[in-house]
Amino acid sequence: MRNRVREERVQRELSQAELAGALGVSRQTVISIESGRYLPSLPLAFRIARFFEMPIDKMFDPDDEEGA
Repeated sequence: MRNRVREERVQRELSQAELAGALGVSRQTVISIESGRYLPSLPLAFRIARFFEMPIDKMFDPDDEEGA
């Protein structure tokens, strides 16, 4: 599953640690989500989308098999 977490984080000039703190997760979780090694739970995916003020289907693309 492709996601735009890294792209959106960098665009907003946030560190991985800052994003992790805002979401209430570890920096390692953010790293794993950005690299596609970890698929966030549905509640976390919604928190991420809300944080970046994007619809969840724009933040995460389930049809893209790149990260699967």
